[in-house]
Amino acid sequence: MPQEGKAYIHAALALYFAGKPITEENLRSVIEAIGLNVDDVRIKMIVASLSEINIEEVLKQAVAAPVAAPVAAQAAAPAAAPAAAEERKEEKKEEEEKKEEVDIASGLESLFGF
Repeated sequence: MPQEGKAYIHAALALYFAGKPITEENLRSVIEAIGLNVDDVRIKMIVASLSEINIEEVLKQAVAAPVAAPVAAQAAAPAAAPAAAEERKEEKKEEEEKKEEVDIASGLESLFGF
């Protein structure tokens, strides 16, 4: 199953959000609970890799992308359209810069070979 690797990452994030340590035993339990075959090598690799990063900091950077900006720009009056267009360009530029800094999905996928 090609998506199985992502399930391991999601299981690790579930442990993180539950406040449980991301250990081989805990990750194995979650993988078994969702009905997947346990790959011990993959579990060891994920636990070792995640122990070297600050998950909280990575998640903060991922959520920092401006979400409400397009909605605010659409609500602007037609007279403010040129200013709103300039703001959108600036916001797009900032968003692209942040995407370059942190692209969690592709980073984790390349880290674990999924």
